[in-house]
Amino acid sequence: MKRKMARSLLTACALSTLILGNSVFAAELEKKVVVYSTHGEDMLEVVADEFKKETGVQVDFINLKGELADRVRAEKANPQSDIMYGAPSSVFIELKGENLFEASTPSWAKEIAPIFKDAEGYWYGTIQTPVVMFYNSEVISSENAPKDWSDLAKPQYKGQLVFRNGLSSSARATYTALLQQYEQKNDLASGWSFLKDVDANTKQYFGSGSLLFQAIGRKEAGISFAVLSEIVDNKIKNKMPLEIIDAASGSPVITDGIALIKGAKNPNAARAFLDFAGSAKIQSLLANTFNRMPTHPAAISTSPKWMADTKIKVMNVDWGTLAAQQSEWMQKWDTEVKDSSKDKK
Repeated sequence: MKRKMARSLLTACALSTLILGNSVFAAELEKKVVVYSTHGEDMLEVVADEFKKETGVQVDFINLKGELADRVRAEKANPQSDIMYGAPSSVFIELKGENLFEASTPSWAKEIAPIFKDAEGYWYGTIQTPVVMFYNSEVISSENAPKDWSDLAKPQYKGQLVFRNGLSSSARATYTALLQQYEQKNDLASGWSFLKDVDANTKQYFGSGSLLFQAIGRKEAGISFAVLSEIVDNKIKNKMPLEIIDAASGSPVITDGIALIKGAKNPNAARAFLDFAGSAKIQSLLANTFNRMPTHPAAISTSPKWMADTKIKVMNVDWGTLAAQQSEWMQKWDTEVKDSSKDKK
């Protein structure tokens, strides 16, 4: 089916019919859509440019990183954004519970596996992000590398670990997902003891991923964890001798989502943007341009080969429950776990 270009009609604010994928929006699209996001500006610019080419609608995006959720909450009575794009599913689950989203049904909703979307349509995953352990093979041999997360607490790895700090969404998700594995066994106390043992082995926490990989590259430490795409990027583009560990108990898989803000001032353009941003076409574009792994099966088939070839066991994480626990647990991690072994020196 040919796509109808509605740019001139939109500029004139006339009633338009916009075809995106298999969805038809018979509505007057506003001149702009405001997007709050955690994604990098280079990626947002690509999506914004493609959306404007297709619809004529201007995308005003603001990159808020870790402040995104608080900003959406603060503006609940008078929303200044139309779309929340990015952040882990645990954040979307939490904000859904605070009645901050509007339910929607994009054209690709049925294509996405249940693990990547809200059952009631309040948010949808556009990127899946496995967080996995890895090691520098010039520092640690495959025989001596950890086989599971529990191994990180072993004395043999003292001074060999470097991690992201709690400001990183992937680190927050990983630390709390590991804690939940103990809570599921009714032994949360052992989970905290485990994290303290891991902290005792940790040489340094970093505020950025680039600094972490630089430390691994300089052989200041041999083991860490990161999102899979970052590891692949550094392995391929920077020729780093990195090896991925498929943890025996599985690895957390974070779902980056998208949702309509309740009370959005540009609701029609917002729905069109949501449909566009999660389409197989755009997911594939981001996969090939930025190494972001799609949630849409059709996009996987046209993405870099490693995305289809990499098989990672998925950790059993109840992200809904974790959403309510993460803030409290991370506050405790920050005050009682992080660098706690160094305080005793």
